[in-house]
Amino acid sequence: MALVSKLSTAARRLVLGRPFRSDTLSHTLLPKRIALPVFASDALSSVAYAPEEIFLVLSVAGLAAYSMAPWIGLAVAGVMLIVITSYRQNVHAYPSGGGDYEVVTTNLGPTAGLTVASALLIDYVLTVAVSMSSAMSNIGSAVPFINEHKVWFAVIAILVLASLNLRGIRESGSGFAIPTYAFMVGMYLMLAWGFFQILVLDRDLRAESAGFEMHSEHGDVLGFALVFLVARAFSSGSAALTGVEAISNGVPAFQKPKSRNAATTLLLLGVIAVTLFLGMILLARATGVQIAERPLEQLGGAPADYEQKTLIAQLADTVFHNFPLGLYLIAGVTALILVLAANTAFNGFPVLGSILAQDRYLPRQLHTRGDRLAFSNGILFLAFGAVAFVVAFQAQVTALIQLYIVGVFVSFTLSQIGMVRHWTRLLRTETDPAARRRMMRARVINTVGLICTGTVLIIVVVTKFVAGAWITILAMSGLFGLMKLIHRHYASVSRELEARAAETEDIVLPSRNHAIVLVSNAHLPTLRALAYARATRPDVLEAITVSVDDAETRQLVHKWEHSDISVPLKVVASPYREITRPVLDYVKRISKDSPRTVVTVFIPEYVVGHWWEQVLHNQSALRLKGRLLFEPNVMVTSVPWQLSSSERLKKLAPQSAPGDARKGFLD
Repeated sequence: MALVSKLSTAARRLVLGRPFRSDTLSHTLLPKRIALPVFASDALSSVAYAPEEIFLVLSVAGLAAYSMAPWIGLAVAGVMLIVITSYRQNVHAYPSGGGDYEVVTTNLGPTAGLTVASALLIDYVLTVAVSMSSAMSNIGSAVPFINEHKVWFAVIAILVLASLNLRGIRESGSGFAIPTYAFMVGMYLMLAWGFFQILVLDRDLRAESAGFEMHSEHGDVLGFALVFLVARAFSSGSAALTGVEAISNGVPAFQKPKSRNAATTLLLLGVIAVTLFLGMILLARATGVQIAERPLEQLGGAPADYEQKTLIAQLADTVFHNFPLGLYLIAGVTALILVLAANTAFNGFPVLGSILAQDRYLPRQLHTRGDRLAFSNGILFLAFGAVAFVVAFQAQVTALIQLYIVGVFVSFTLSQIGMVRHWTRLLRTETDPAARRRMMRARVINTVGLICTGTVLIIVVVTKFVAGAWITILAMSGLFGLMKLIHRHYASVSRELEARAAETEDIVLPSRNHAIVLVSNAHLPTLRALAYARATRPDVLEAITVSVDDAETRQLVHKWEHSDISVPLKVVASPYREITRPVLDYVKRISKDSPRTVVTVFIPEYVVGHWWEQVLHNQSALRLKGRLLFEPNVMVTSVPWQLSSSERLKKLAPQSAPGDARKGFLD
């Protein structure tokens, strides 16, 4: 076991690096220039697929429906700006990093807060799954081998991203800053050069798909069907809002002044995301890009072997038609930002999980930081959850996108309700006119945000429920129930321990200590166990052995009687050749005959130097120890005996154990 521990430590150091001291936590806080790519990569990456989703949905009604794309994009952009303005109020009012969970719990109660928490946790997992699947699809369109094995590549990418985050926030943030900024610069250059050619140079830029004839799948789409189609396109385009809430959840990771820096980062995110989002839609309309759900069926005039490119790829190919390197650069940074988009979830999920664990809704292991001062357990939970979704849906973006954004709009809506109640409560006691004006202005902003997000939530649920949103709602409900059960368990344990603590004065002290030494042979480990048992000065000391083989037992008794050992040896019969059950029955008889007696069982154990030796030794002792721990008034003591193979481990340099950094054992 010691060797296994050493190998585990070496592997952990290789993956994670040197552990950080707890007092270096302040050095991992992020300036705005790093916080923007760390927390905003998800929202910015939505530009890579949210506009395309609008065109895909509208393609059902034919090319004529594309004329509504700019208006739908404008509506999505308006909602995004309102939500960002609303969340700027959140980060000032609640800077502790609880985000929507803290806002809703404080103002609407724990049940509503837990609803938001379950929605956000599921949405974080889906963010990773959708981003990685989309990235593999984009890369796979250029590299067929990756497309054929995109599930495995997506899984590998998730695990690599998780390992980067396990190394600590600052290192992952610095690593992600360059590609995120490269994506922003590349997109702005593409849009600027494209519009410059159209508006200034008066060039007729036409996408490769502009000459195709798009057919409606179901003929003319009119009346209620058209309204439903537009609403569905709007809900799909609203994926651009995902990731906005991550900044409010990650305020503690910002450098001081935390709230102001977080609010500024939110504003920058809004400006960049809206301009890129609308710019792509307008440029797509200007160049005649056509994106269809089933291109071979809907696009007349397309070659039989036509492979539909993504919206960004078609735009880049059109804008940089005389500069092939530009296409490859845009395609590269787009694929990279989709991979890095999941980093927002890897920063938000662990922080929220830590807060929930502190409130006893999740296992307490999620509350502690790892060796690199990251919430390691939360990062691992998120990675495995995302891998499960990727494998279950075979990394199909079209299937996963239907599960998306439901959770985030649930949290948006409840958060705005909580903020309205927050300002209303403060206005009841505030008397300063200037402060009241600020609060009333903030309440108006959050009220408008409530109306917008509530409306979008209804649209999303109605248009996407049958398509897959029901899975998200079911997962949220299951997680909500699980967290309720965990909280009930912790509360039950707390009440039980408090009750027993209150009864300590009434507890009767043990009258005697009955010591039992387990004997398998009359050798040195047994003699050491007997010596240690004598040193505890028990009232009764005896040695027992379980007879599973009559000849061996007679030989042991004969050797015992002719030795200098003064402690009597009792033989416990075992007709069915068991060891654990006869010892348990013997201990129970002692406790039954004398309820106030404490029984201390001394078990000799070998300390070995190789993992395979652990398999060959100590198995009976481990099973017996596990059963004895459940017996009342029974204490179990292991007496180690170091075999010669363990000497090699003593010569090795001492290794740090898991958690030593947060316990302060490391220099």
